[in-house]
Amino acid sequence: MAKLTKRVVDAAESRTKDYVIWDDELPGFGLRVFTSGKRSYVIQYRLGKRSRRFTIGLHGVWTPERARQEAKVQLGRVAQGEDPAEEKQLDNKALTVKELCDLYVADLKGGLILGKGGRPKKASTILSDTGRIERHIVPLLGTRRVKDLVKADITKALKDIMAGKTRCSVKTKKPRGRAIVRGGAGTATRTIGLLGGILTYAVEAGVIDVNPAHGVRRPKDNVRARRLTEAEYRILGEILTKAAENEKYEMSVDIIRQLALTGCRRTEMVTLAWTEADTDSSCLRLIDSKEGSSIRPIGLPVVEYLENRRKTKTGTHVFPGQGDDNAFGSFPNHWAQIFEETPLADITPHVLRHSFASIANDLGFTEVTIAALVGHAKGSVTSNYIHTLDTALIMAADTISGYIQGLLDGIEFKQTAYALDRDSRKTALARFLQKAAASDQDTISDAEQLLAA
Repeated sequence: MAKLTKRVVDAAESRTKDYVIWDDELPGFGLRVFTSGKRSYVIQYRLGKRSRRFTIGLHGVWTPERARQEAKVQLGRVAQGEDPAEEKQLDNKALTVKELCDLYVADLKGGLILGKGGRPKKASTILSDTGRIERHIVPLLGTRRVKDLVKADITKALKDIMAGKTRCSVKTKKPRGRAIVRGGAGTATRTIGLLGGILTYAVEAGVIDVNPAHGVRRPKDNVRARRLTEAEYRILGEILTKAAENEKYEMSVDIIRQLALTGCRRTEMVTLAWTEADTDSSCLRLIDSKEGSSIRPIGLPVVEYLENRRKTKTGTHVFPGQGDDNAFGSFPNHWAQIFEETPLADITPHVLRHSFASIANDLGFTEVTIAALVGHAKGSVTSNYIHTLDTALIMAADTISGYIQGLLDGIEFKQTAYALDRDSRKTALARFLQKAAASDQDTISDAEQLLAA
């Protein structure tokens, strides 16, 4: 026990389970530390035969001294026979969906709502979540009391979004910016999924006992199955060659080529910094991808491109924008202009990522290898502790990027699966042994004789 001062509160670290640090000057006053790192001030008291806990508020909003004063007030009420926890529970149960969403968004922006991998949600995810709340959840359910929601209400909201009842055009904060809200099955699925998470948040806060979104049947979200055929890769190469004739599109063409050769996500490539491009180790060391920090093997065509570009380009980003030291910002508009009225007008940058993985599969590489190449969480290469890559991954990256580069250049390959023949394997092994034993000429001769046998 210790007096709850700012120093004590700031020093409190999260553990595997929630715990409480009790104040040694004011009995019943304490600091609850959650596993997420969030901290809140509480009081514990007994009323009759019942032990009750009342939450004063989060640290940050409340200082230790203000919380101590509030604790004294509430403990004084308890001494007069009142029950602050019961009153607060009644108030919470009268929350509307909009009020609940406001609380959720406040914690979301404060980094207290954890997403994939147990990490706070990214800014882009927060933006899409708040958009779905403001444009779908609140218009349909905002005035309803949370405790009154039932499964049928959630199902009706799902169908309304699918039918486009929340369709609208709203002005955004950007100059002349507008957001076109259309609804549809995919939007409905993702929005109700988010609502389910918000209602789970309400269950954890004691607002409701059961999540009414559980068990609601949602349409299967769109599976991005579009991939480029080998013929379409050759068409893509022609489109990019033509676009590069216009100086305006030169950088966007380079970005598109590197997306095709690496399988990176659009944002990962557009915002790539030189500090993340480790050409000596043939990889990209991404600081903040969708999966957190991530190491991506890159093939020799990408390595050589980056090395050549580094000779003439300065600044933080591989693909710099205009003005200050920013990343290139015109890519989305250029993409639309480059592919407009072409045979590939329907593709997106994600199609290049999906096609990279599909080519890798066509060439016979395993799911685990492909996951590591594109940075999926199950690929062990994404570990923060890996600093050098498996040679097999580098070889796979070389093979896939080289094959795709050949397709972009118009080559029609006869062999559609990658396999090393025995002679190629012997040659590669002999070369390795020769280099490994370069200081011992007798060993080289023995190795060559052994391989020739």
